[in-house]
Amino acid sequence: MILIGQYDSPFARRVGITLVLYGIPFQHRPWSTFGDADKIRPYNPLTRVPTLVLDDGEVLIDSHLILDYLDSLVPADQAMFPRTEPSRHRALKVAALATGMADKAVSLFYEQRLHTEMSGMWADRCRVQIVGVLDVLEKDRAAQTGEFWFGDRIGHADIAVATALRFLNDAHPGLVDMAGFPALAWHAAKLEVLPVFKTIAQEFVAPA
Repeated sequence: MILIGQYDSPFARRVGITLVLYGIPFQHRPWSTFGDADKIRPYNPLTRVPTLVLDDGEVLIDSHLILDYLDSLVPADQAMFPRTEPSRHRALKVAALATGMADKAVSLFYEQRLHTEMSGMWADRCRVQIVGVLDVLEKDRAAQTGEFWFGDRIGHADIAVATALRFLNDAHPGLVDMAGFPALAWHAAKLEVLPVFKTIAQEFVAPA
């Protein structure tokens, strides 16, 4: 397999971390959606990351769909999205909130970076959505007693939240005071010291 995308993307990073945790061999192409768009386009006309090229040449796009496929390659008891309810829909919700927040952080960054005159209305909307998600996730994580969000082993929800928070704070330093979200700050710090999180990582690189 070939994973396309830089690891400063929370979406590409969550896929890279999953591949390592599942022990699935892959090659990494750290291509930028801006500087390397011509390289990505033959695989994905949307020129978005992550893009995963399978061994048979088939191409998967969208991090959630990629993880769903990777879950199908491992035994049910090893899949990092729960297979049974209600844990499954709860984990999917946490992951969706985290990745949606990351999407808003990306949108806010591009609004600030690429437009001569930033839309204050759009920027405020993104900030409200980001903080709203953090409030919900903080309450949910604080209510959990386990080492990880849904039990005693790491799952996709854990990874999604940690990678989204890393991107948010790297791309928008000072936008959010994480002291106001102690459960999330603890969660992210605990995961970021794991070897796989240190290996599958990259300093945020703003597009030129």
